[in-house]
Amino acid sequence: MGRSVRLKSFELVARDIREVDVKLLHALSIAVGWPHRSKDWDFLRRAGQGIVAVDGIGRVFGSAMWFPHGREFATIGLVITSPRTQAQGSGRWLMEQVFERCGKRNLSLNSTDAAYHLYLSLGFSKEAVVYQWQGEVVSSLPAVPVLDGELRSLSAENLQEIAALDECAFGTSRQKLLALLSEGASICTLSRGGEIVGYSMKREFGRGHVIGPIVASNDCDAIHLTAVHLKELTGRFARVDTREQTGLFADYLQQSRLGISETVITMSKGRRFLNRKENEPWVYGLAGHALS
Repeated sequence: MGRSVRLKSFELVARDIREVDVKLLHALSIAVGWPHRSKDWDFLRRAGQGIVAVDGIGRVFGSAMWFPHGREFATIGLVITSPRTQAQGSGRWLMEQVFERCGKRNLSLNSTDAAYHLYLSLGFSKEAVVYQWQGEVVSSLPAVPVLDGELRSLSAENLQEIAALDECAFGTSRQKLLALLSEGASICTLSRGGEIVGYSMKREFGRGHVIGPIVASNDCDAIHLTAVHLKELTGRFARVDTREQTGLFADYLQQSRLGISETVITMSKGRRFLNRKENEPWVYGLAGHALS
């Protein structure tokens, strides 16, 4: 499809997302009820690439971003269509623009229920459900299992210490993204026998803080790597996005009085994205819906 599209009374063209005033992007996400602040949009534009659909006088009617990790893989996110054009094919047109720019990369995204059938028609396959746990952190957090190992803070300058662990869990290297995520974030590692076996980050996003990524090999480790940040957020808003539906980790989030606000669906096009192996590192907490 071309880089412009006619939608009834709208003639839209694709522009680089970096060329658009961030206030317009913020207004677009507000229009569909997404929590992204202008600061969050600025961060995402640094982390990835994107396009916006604009009309002849510069009004923004949609967006789509992709976050390449090497030449073979990218995640897709921030696919937003203005309520005025949602039923006119703008989402499909935006995705065709993304496909053109991503080339032959394998792709993954997290779909809302409303967009699910569109992505199916574009060749994506369902892999898992993501549960968005969030709420105000209470002071009486539940007890945690006995700690097997040592928790330590990690400085952003020492990210190379978790790079291999994260690559094993995520499936490909995302060192550039980790470096950006670490700016202003609190990072905690879990070590056993002198080896780092898990890590987590806490950073500002949306209404409060996101705890993620969380990488661990089992539920108990993931609980400790989450609890260390929740303890610092008493009385404030926190969010954890996870694909864990049952088990000790999901139980801990529920007992922490966080609630599931919504779900999205992890989908892939090309090779399968999620390949969990028992007792090996796994992404318990996502960096974000667009970033996975």
